[in-house]
Amino acid sequence: MATRRNAPDAAETGGAVPGLAARRVAQAAVADLLGKGRAQALEDVLAQGARSAGLDAADAGLARAIATATFRRLGLLERALAARMAQGLPRNDPRLVALLATGAAQILDLNVPDHAAVDLSVRLAKAESGLQHLGGLVNAVLRRIVRERAAILAEPVEPLADNTPDWLARRWRATYGDEQAARIAAAHLRGAAVDLTVRGDPASWAERLGAIVLPTGSLRLRDVRVPVADLPGYEEGAWWVQDAAAAIPARLVGAAPGEAVADLCAAPGGKTAQLASAGARVTAVDRSPARLERLHRNLARLGLEAEVVASDALAWPEEARFDAVLLDAPCSATGTIRRHPDVAWTKGEPDLARLTALQTRLLDKAATLVRPGGRLVYCTCSLEAEEGEAQVAAFLARHPAYERVPVRAEEVGGCPELIDGQGDLRTLPAHLGGGSPEGLGGMDGFFASRLRRTA
Repeated sequence: MATRRNAPDAAETGGAVPGLAARRVAQAAVADLLGKGRAQALEDVLAQGARSAGLDAADAGLARAIATATFRRLGLLERALAARMAQGLPRNDPRLVALLATGAAQILDLNVPDHAAVDLSVRLAKAESGLQHLGGLVNAVLRRIVRERAAILAEPVEPLADNTPDWLARRWRATYGDEQAARIAAAHLRGAAVDLTVRGDPASWAERLGAIVLPTGSLRLRDVRVPVADLPGYEEGAWWVQDAAAAIPARLVGAAPGEAVADLCAAPGGKTAQLASAGARVTAVDRSPARLERLHRNLARLGLEAEVVASDALAWPEEARFDAVLLDAPCSATGTIRRHPDVAWTKGEPDLARLTALQTRLLDKAATLVRPGGRLVYCTCSLEAEEGEAQVAAFLARHPAYERVPVRAEEVGGCPELIDGQGDLRTLPAHLGGGSPEGLGGMDGFFASRLRRTA
């Protein structure tokens, strides 16, 4: 491989180097999240970087692919890099770690030319204050990754031990046992499929889209190379993208035509769409105007209606009463690591205390909005018991007027493994065969409990 050494920066040549801006955005996003952690999601940081850099759709997609691949295999990438550096990987320097890891991810996991991955990483080092003197190091380490790629990829991998932060591995072993925790970590390494919720006739749409009808009723695309917006049925609003697990809580509401249903923390609107398509009179509440814009666009494409309220659910008037309330509460999102691998590396146990306190307040607020005899469905996309099982147990102790309505197997496609011992929904990334190559591809980790107000 002929990697160019001491290549001039784009500013020196007076022209743009193809792919350099995309890689700069990816490297900066990874460095930002590794350095600051919990402030934003990777997709938001990438979107801001792409706008600032003026990236076109192709380069924005490349930046997203590089950053996502980096976080998906970060533990393994760090292991490979550290073994090829005399002083080990300097984890206290997130910019250098991000530069090396994004370069290694391109070499090991993405279909990009080796020379581009190495050369442009060196250019980025030389263009960044504080890293200019490390261009030679970056070049040497990444060239060695290229030479030893086959050996690196042949190394045995234990995803739970090698590619999962210690705090999560410890928690999942304690909660789910060693075997299930290992399957969860394996599912994260494989990534997520693209699932659709259809408004009607799943079998017909599966045939048109070349999709699989999952036991739970969602469709799973076999071929994800075609952009979603180019698929049949998109423009006419016949379906929307929604993970198979995320589609279950709204179904548990059992919304009937004409019922008044509140969807709290509603954006981006997949669950709102489910409730509205069932004929309910939906009030969708979210505090983020930007996220509500996306909800408005989704409803418009789908031809569905809902009353959309920009408000903090905690500040919403308590005079309102609903036949049912769905609360998809803010959480650690550890159940979505298959599709958002940055979550594993940018969240930590200190976040749980803040989030569980917010969930408690939101649950107590939601309880005031349900009429006697009405239903409350609480859900989170988290694998952590504090945000699911423990949260509901504490709620029932505080609110004797509520009782649990157990989920039945027939409500989840005849899959009793998706229901825990209390009758609540508990999906895992390893379900639907997500922890094995021959499986259907897994699903997000979700918890949901259906409660009824008796008085």
